[in-house]
Amino acid sequence: MRASNTYILLLFFLTFFKSYSQSIITGIVNDEKGQALSGATIIISNNTSSSILAYDISNSLGEFETNVNDISSSLILKVSYLGYTTWIKNIYNKKQQIEIHLVPSTENLKEVFVEAKIIQQHGDTISFSVAAFKDQKDRVIADVIKKMPGIEIMPSGVILYQGKPIQKYYIEGLDLMEGRYNLANENISADDVSKVQILENHQPIKILDSLVFSERSSLNIKLKKKLTISGNAELGVGFSPLLWKAKFTPMLFSKKRQAIVTYQSNDTGTDISRQIHNFSSENSDNNASIEKTNWLGLTRLSKPPFLQELWLDNNVHLASVNALQQIKKDVILKLNVSYLNDFQKQSGSSNTRFFTPTDTINLLENNQNKLFTSNLQSKLIVEKNTKNNYIKNNFEVNKYWDSQKGVTQLTDASLEQNLSNPFIAVRNKLQLITTLGKQLVDFQSNIGYTNTNQDLEVIPGQFLNLLNNGKPYPKINQLLESIRLFADNSASLTKALKQFTMASKIGFSIQNQQLNSDLVMSENQQNISPDFINRLDFTASKGYFENVIQFKSKDEFWKLRLKMPISMIHLKLEDENYSNNRALNRFVFEPNFYLQKKLTAFWETSIAAGLNYNYGNVRRLYSGFVLTNYRNLNHYNAPISQQVNQIYSGTISYRNPIKQIFIKGAYSFSRTKNNLLYKNEIDENGAVILEAIESDNFINYNNYSLGGSKYFKKIKTTIKLNARYNQSNQKQLLNNTYTNVENNNIQLNANLDAEIFSWLSSQYIGTISIYKSSFDKIKLQQVTTNKQALNLFFYLTDNQYLKCTNEYYSNSLSEENASNYFLNFSYQYTFKQSNIDLNLSWNNVLNTKEFINVYSNEFSYVESSYKLRPSQIVTSIKFTF
Repeated sequence: MRASNTYILLLFFLTFFKSYSQSIITGIVNDEKGQALSGATIIISNNTSSSILAYDISNSLGEFETNVNDISSSLILKVSYLGYTTWIKNIYNKKQQIEIHLVPSTENLKEVFVEAKIIQQHGDTISFSVAAFKDQKDRVIADVIKKMPGIEIMPSGVILYQGKPIQKYYIEGLDLMEGRYNLANENISADDVSKVQILENHQPIKILDSLVFSERSSLNIKLKKKLTISGNAELGVGFSPLLWKAKFTPMLFSKKRQAIVTYQSNDTGTDISRQIHNFSSENSDNNASIEKTNWLGLTRLSKPPFLQELWLDNNVHLASVNALQQIKKDVILKLNVSYLNDFQKQSGSSNTRFFTPTDTINLLENNQNKLFTSNLQSKLIVEKNTKNNYIKNNFEVNKYWDSQKGVTQLTDASLEQNLSNPFIAVRNKLQLITTLGKQLVDFQSNIGYTNTNQDLEVIPGQFLNLLNNGKPYPKINQLLESIRLFADNSASLTKALKQFTMASKIGFSIQNQQLNSDLVMSENQQNISPDFINRLDFTASKGYFENVIQFKSKDEFWKLRLKMPISMIHLKLEDENYSNNRALNRFVFEPNFYLQKKLTAFWETSIAAGLNYNYGNVRRLYSGFVLTNYRNLNHYNAPISQQVNQIYSGTISYRNPIKQIFIKGAYSFSRTKNNLLYKNEIDENGAVILEAIESDNFINYNNYSLGGSKYFKKIKTTIKLNARYNQSNQKQLLNNTYTNVENNNIQLNANLDAEIFSWLSSQYIGTISIYKSSFDKIKLQQVTTNKQALNLFFYLTDNQYLKCTNEYYSNSLSEENASNYFLNFSYQYTFKQSNIDLNLSWNNVLNTKEFINVYSNEFSYVESSYKLRPSQIVTSIKFTF
């Protein structure tokens, strides 16, 4: 899409709905003493039909503004606030300003809450009643949240609100889990929770709350009791083969102390490692990340996109301690420690179809993999978060002892792969914000260290022509060590000037990474040649100065942010084996603009634009060849990579808590300029040699999305619909031929949760994906995948139910087994007085042996076959305390 079209579309998002308003009614809500009331509900309705025409919530100054689109000459204005008598008045349908004084109510508080039992809003807080969404089958709070309109829980466990990941997951206003909220979400009993709150435009740092706005949302769990001591335990056995599952999770929640402790183990296919995944946005900075880096690997099978108990062959143990304690007034100490030990088996095959401008290459592999995971993750945090001071120190130590083994059967050969993949990371993050006169001073420090020493062994040796003059040889070893040190320190001043906030930051970051790699043959561990050795030392430093201007109107209808960072970047790369040492010095300006407009109480729109630069990453800077897996050999003997990214986006959203409707549409366009083009050489056996050459090229991305959800109170049904379209266009070099590659992907999703009768409820999830690729406008085969899942719950009595799970999958590429159907049953009986659940489950009733899946990338289609678990029966007893 041309830039002019992009600007027009973004402007359309901003102005479209504004054109419909006829009358602007503003006002202020005070109490009888003239004090502003924040969070009062303002409703304007039709004088004859009583239908709601406009809705708003008063801001911190008690102000409100509504736009009314109606031809009636008179309207009804209704203002309500908890603890005050509802104010009602007939008004003319014209532009006007009204001052409202509310008086304390003498009515019973029970009557105040009658109007909004399911979803209610006070200011930027939307509260969902758990009791309204919970039914007989729901046990943990995640079961209830996934039914709430506007909120989604993805298969990974990440929670989305209006299509975006939440920023924080609070329990009674405290962030116990620090991003690893799956453990809480899947263990806190739904019976212990009164409300789930969405905190819109949430600023988690209290001292910045009135100065620095945020467009992010957070989630808060409101418990029924001030002191909650609870937990759950489970023991289960099954066959075949002999199966077990065990779980013990005690929990404590109070005003000054919180804790979640768990031990879990099973070999039934339940992936409990997902409960300690970190979804924190603080990990998004790649230069300061301590996430594990996998340089080398086995050829992995594509995991099936359905119930893990049907395919995951595991033996897993998880122990986790998460504790929060207030040690002084407003000072909190947190400890998060988790240990995971997991052994998984993968068995299946893959048929990869490589497309080149002149040919199509097929590669058939049968894989048997064994994956050993052992890691310890720990975090110690001291935090003080008040309106006058903020300090947070986060010390982390993570250690991994991972390894993998695999056997791959090719058409005419068999090979063995062994990988040792350890990793250690240490990091300390500090942020301190305090006042200095009428300004805020913000100090930040991020210092870390990572180390990995990986070894990939392949038997027999590969790439015969390149490595051994076409002669077979016993084995090949890729040895690789990466050591990284980084530091980023900054200081900033923030000051408010009426509706404006000005902030200036100065800082310096430096990163040093060493990469040592050797590709050796056979038992003598001799290097093949200098072309397969790396002794790389890479240093990246950046001095930066950033000005930020923010504006927020008094009525909070307009929010604007302009970032203007200036950086001096210095990169230096040295390798003792090569004479082409590289360096780069750049002075860059990376502006970023964001504008948010609240059109009405229900409608909101935003636009954003940004420019950023990315320079060399060590993973694409080494000159010597590295064997990343048995059939991929990479090197990048080229200048330091340089990327220039232009990003434009626009959103429009509608959320109406009164009618339980949430809708959001978004569009983004990005254009990336690269100075390097990556050359892929694919031989007749499917082996790929990747090299980088200096050649300017562009990648264009267009992304469209539209989603909505609604709760129907009378039939107790939630419907969620989502549609996405992604399009990319880029130049590639395949087997020495330049080609333009275009990819198009359409995805349609539907989700339904309905209580059909008192004895029957259902859950439906449907996904259709269409993937199209073309080389130089020559269309390749279209791939369509279809996923349909229907769960039926039959409530036999008020303490027992039968669950029937039906899942159907199909794809248009497979010639055999293109469709799969799965059937599962489970029965649960509850002993009410003792809070004990007796569960009997039968998975894979039809005993389906394998699953066929299809996926694609820029120049290949992959058809993957995955061996499933056999039909199995598991019985378990669950305790809630």
